[in-house]
Amino acid sequence: MRRLMLLRHAKSDRPEGVDDHERPLAKRGRQDSPLMGIYMAKERLRPNLAIVSTARRAKDTWKLARSAFKHDISRRKEPRIYYASASAILDVINATKPDVKALLLVGHNPGLQDLALKLIGKGSPSDLSRLHRKFPTAGLVVIDFDVKRWRDVSEGLGQLQRFETPTSIGRLTGSG
Repeated sequence: MRRLMLLRHAKSDRPEGVDDHERPLAKRGRQDSPLMGIYMAKERLRPNLAIVSTARRAKDTWKLARSAFKHDISRRKEPRIYYASASAILDVINATKPDVKALLLVGHNPGLQDLALKLIGKGSPSDLSRLHRKFPTAGLVVIDFDVKRWRDVSEGLGQLQRFETPTSIGRLTGSG
């Protein structure tokens, strides 16, 4: 069994004169990132490895979310997932070492949304419908695969376990 978690970077700012790769998080992004981390830790959605886009907004999203976990989580910066296609992201996943059971990718749309929709074969119709419509910033998709190796992860094999956003988590906790 393998668990793949896809976390879209949180809401970013667009300061004038700042290169896209270096865009910082907006105020909302700085609030949503730790919220998603707290949710992940509370729900025991702890990755063995976090593969994070080299974009500043993705690195900052993970840094703020990561603070909710008590134990160290291995992290690898990965330039290949910065605005990558679904197939390029899948190549990164397929190359993951077999000792990793729960993998988190922190990246960008449209690649993450396209990848999730390609990999999911089964799941809650309402969650799938929401994911088809939009994968908002700081959104989290959790997909399980009944495979022995990451290289066996392919289209349609995934079971969507959950799709959460800062808004849906706020509804769950009664804080939003």
